[in-house]
Amino acid sequence: MAIRFVLLVNKQGQTRLAQYYEQLTIDERRALEGEIVRKCLARTENQCSFVEHRNYKVVYRRYASLFFLIGVDSEENELAILEFIHCVVETMDRYFGNVCELDIMYHLEKAHFILEEMVMNGCIVETNKSNILGPIQLMDKSF
Repeated sequence: MAIRFVLLVNKQGQTRLAQYYEQLTIDERRALEGEIVRKCLARTENQCSFVEHRNYKVVYRRYASLFFLIGVDSEENELAILEFIHCVVETMDRYFGNVCELDIMYHLEKAHFILEEMVMNGCIVETNKSNILGPIQLMDKSF
């Protein structure tokens, strides 16, 4: 399993979306999120987007007011994960039209659905935006 967790966090450090692909208790998740968010948000733009924390390698990128953080195994390719983050953002941009924090907050189930179409059990399974958005657009039409 490559991806351990995906977090979307605003500039104030509030988690807007969290998806875990390993078993952690609520307290462990809360502590992990707090530690990682503090560590990543404290970094400057001139520092690289890779941080090692506990037994994870955290790859993050900021888009507007949202930070996209992905925790992976230590042997995972950081640049591939950065590219995956960009693909997630492009897919959400296509669906929401310039995704922002409010889109995630008001349409959390759709943001989770998009992520679930892309990642299954911690493995990236789909990156084609049309294939990802097809099922959610069909659901939108039926309502």
